[in-house]
Amino acid sequence: MAIYQKIAVAVDFSEGSKRALKQAIEMAKNFQSTLLIINVVDTKSFGSVAAYDLKYAEELKEKAREELNKMKMNAEQDGVANVEILVEEGAAKTILTNVEVDLMVCGATGLNKIEKWLLGSVAERIVRYSKCDVLIVR
Repeated sequence: MAIYQKIAVAVDFSEGSKRALKQAIEMAKNFQSTLLIINVVDTKSFGSVAAYDLKYAEELKEKAREELNKMKMNAEQDGVANVEILVEEGAAKTILTNVEVDLMVCGATGLNKIEKWLLGSVAERIVRYSKCDVLIVR
């Protein structure tokens, strides 16, 4: 079995991503890994007017940082020694496949109801294009 020095978990605050976070926390504890909790403010899905409103994107990023900081504190309380957070802006499918980690953990489906048929499109993209191992949590 591979030793994962840095494990990333993609969260969009859906139930699926919360389950993925729990799994990533357990793995980070077991492997004594750094845990990177990532949220992507997907500006590609904004409406045409909101897409140009940088203030709106900044508000979403700040809210995401607040939530990720709570998750970071919980992971540290659960015994993960090194936890980092990252909030990015752009296309989640692209950003998450280019993160430099040893393992990417994500939920099978996220917030986008249209993409919930079998495997969410973000999860599917991560599986296809990531340069690291991927764990999909159902």
